[in-house]
Amino acid sequence: MNKLYIGNLGEQASVEDLQGIFGERHLKHSAFLLKTGYAFVDCPDEKIAMKAIDILSGKVELHGKVLEVEFSVPKRQRSCKLQVRNIPPHLQWEVSCNGRARWQFTFEPSTPSMKHLLASQNEKQMAMEKLNGFMLEDFALKVSYIPDEAAAAADTPPAGGRRGFPPRGPPRAGSPSMGARPRLQSDVPLRILVPTQFVGAIIGKEGATIRNITKQTHSKIDIHRKENAGAAEKPITVHSTPDGCSNACKTIMEIMLKEAVDTKFTEEIPLKILAHNNFVGRLIGKEGRNLKKIEQDTETKITISPLQDLTLYNPERTITVKGSIEACARAEEEVMKKVRESYENDVAAMNLQSNLIPGLNLNALGLFPGCAPGMVPPPPPPRPRQGPQESETVHLFIPAAAVGAIIGKQGQHIKQLSRFACASIKIAQADPLDAKQRMVILVGPPEAQFKAQGRIFGKLKEENFFGPKEEVKLEAHILVPSFAAGRVIGKGGKTVNELQNLTSAEVVVPRDQTPDENDQVIVKIIGHFYSSQLAQRKIQEILAQVRRQQQPKPSPGAQPPQPRRSLGDRK
Repeated sequence: MNKLYIGNLGEQASVEDLQGIFGERHLKHSAFLLKTGYAFVDCPDEKIAMKAIDILSGKVELHGKVLEVEFSVPKRQRSCKLQVRNIPPHLQWEVSCNGRARWQFTFEPSTPSMKHLLASQNEKQMAMEKLNGFMLEDFALKVSYIPDEAAAAADTPPAGGRRGFPPRGPPRAGSPSMGARPRLQSDVPLRILVPTQFVGAIIGKEGATIRNITKQTHSKIDIHRKENAGAAEKPITVHSTPDGCSNACKTIMEIMLKEAVDTKFTEEIPLKILAHNNFVGRLIGKEGRNLKKIEQDTETKITISPLQDLTLYNPERTITVKGSIEACARAEEEVMKKVRESYENDVAAMNLQSNLIPGLNLNALGLFPGCAPGMVPPPPPPRPRQGPQESETVHLFIPAAAVGAIIGKQGQHIKQLSRFACASIKIAQADPLDAKQRMVILVGPPEAQFKAQGRIFGKLKEENFFGPKEEVKLEAHILVPSFAAGRVIGKGGKTVNELQNLTSAEVVVPRDQTPDENDQVIVKIIGHFYSSQLAQRKIQEILAQVRRQQQPKPSPGAQPPQPRRSLGDRK
């Protein structure tokens, strides 16, 4: 709803006049459509449209006439819902409006200076005439229609082909027949830490303050008071659109500042944002460039808690922002924008590959933290295969400089990773012939391999061992029986070529290898995480098929063993 109606224009009004009015006030806009006595203009977003209405409507003259500016709503789409703006912030409207008019209005949550009210079809025109421009405590009320979504949908022509034939298939995403994309709640909520002594002020008497914040910002707010009993800080989770989360955050900061003044609390109250560790590396950027830019643009000081504070059950890091309330609010918008972009990119990557890796639980991987507090999980993964899975050994090669990051302080990170993935993870001794790489030995079933390798790929990205636009590609070695190497290669290299085309990974079986003491040879896989995982799974499927074919077949006269019946089955 970003199209504006500009009314009460004189005959002398021109497009140049309107462009001058909008340009002088730095209101972004597209081309004007000028008619006799009125005009239309599109604004880039609703925020600018609202600003134009507040600045221009009833306040600016053009050729001796005061402009009327409001949202453009076709008559057939005007519902019983009206928007009232420029309301005295302290006013209790349920009382005042009933005193002003004979009708009862039902109010919906919005901002302090704007309310939505409902009236019958007969009363809405009267409300427009009586309330629009009415002075209430030095505030001139502004009333406009709100579009009826049902009427708008009814006006949309039915989807179909020419001559009334039905369409050939479902409409493509983004096509006009799909309609405008609704504004949805963000999958990534805003999580902040607040000092425990301010929780009562945020909730308010009988919950009045938190309910008011919820209504004003169209959000759902959870205050986790029972978590970490006795802790100095409590987490708050805000579920809403990005704008709703930011508005709620700013309101909470204002309440804390007021409470600090009232209680003579002299310490600085910074904004503390919680973000999953997997997104923090991209928030910081290579050499800290992203974070420095946010600090410069918002005039704030931002610090991030160290990796040592992370545990297996607490994957979030604390982003502390210091500055004025306005500066902290701008910084929150930029920080959460980066976090949401990272989440969406990860989910898109997971969806792209989820159907190509059978038998694995993608949700178990920490790279896609659907289990993070308050976060909306990504689509369900393929169902894992039933039954016990055989252990596998994979040698993964990482940059030698990254060994410290994988091990962690006093070995904490590698221990946590081993417990998380249920896999054995060891760093091999340095090879004097290859000082640039170190081998990580991973032993465990397929799902453990997936989780462990995924965390290692993610860790290398977070710690900036690869550039922000550079894909993490690692070399992995799988040991296969020497007699099965030919099956991996295929006749004339057919199988290995098909593997490379399917997985986008480089698969190499080096020639003239000498089998080890277990009569095994190496298969090399080089690629990004998903391509490497897919290649590993396909190779393991080939090996499983070879093993099945090597099993002795039962003799023709032998009968298969009958399952033993339990006592309950006997009669």
